[in-house]
Amino acid sequence: MKKLFLALALTVGVAYAQEPDKKEADTAESKDDMLIWKWANFVIMAGGLGYLISKHLPPFLGSRTGDIQKDINEAQAQKAAAEKRASEMDARLATLGAEIEKFRVEAKAEMEREAARIRQETAHQIEKIHRQAEQEIESAASLASRELSAYAAKLSLDLAEQRVRARLDAGAEAGLVDDFTRDLQTQGAKN
Repeated sequence: MKKLFLALALTVGVAYAQEPDKKEADTAESKDDMLIWKWANFVIMAGGLGYLISKHLPPFLGSRTGDIQKDINEAQAQKAAAEKRASEMDARLATLGAEIEKFRVEAKAEMEREAARIRQETAHQIEKIHRQAEQEIESAASLASRELSAYAAKLSLDLAEQRVRARLDAGAEAGLVDDFTRDLQTQGAKN
């Protein structure tokens, strides 16, 4: 309300100072009076403006200064965070070559361990197959030996039979058959 009243008074004072009365303009006295009123109007207007400026400008400038300081602090914090992230990325990039080399060395060592494991497993499988082959060879040799012994026994029986038949002549065979039939008759008579 005070601001409205003060603004209205200033406006009226300015308007009154700018429009001199025509009757008074003719006289020299009225020019002096008008000069006094102009200075009075200027002093009132300057005082009112000074009062308004002194009352409202410091809090406005103070709040604006606070906002600017806050924005500056936030910008500095963001800048520091960005610089920190940039330095971390630079550090990671600097160590990236070392990390890649480390991964290569680890991968090579892992491949060598895997190759050694595969060689060992292959050697074990070859040894197992070798033992199985030896067992199969021994088993086949044993079977062949038994078959050969059985074949040799059969051949020797056949040869012995041929020799016995060659020695026996036809008459001896008839005597054997006669002896055999007599034995059967005597056996039959006893029963």
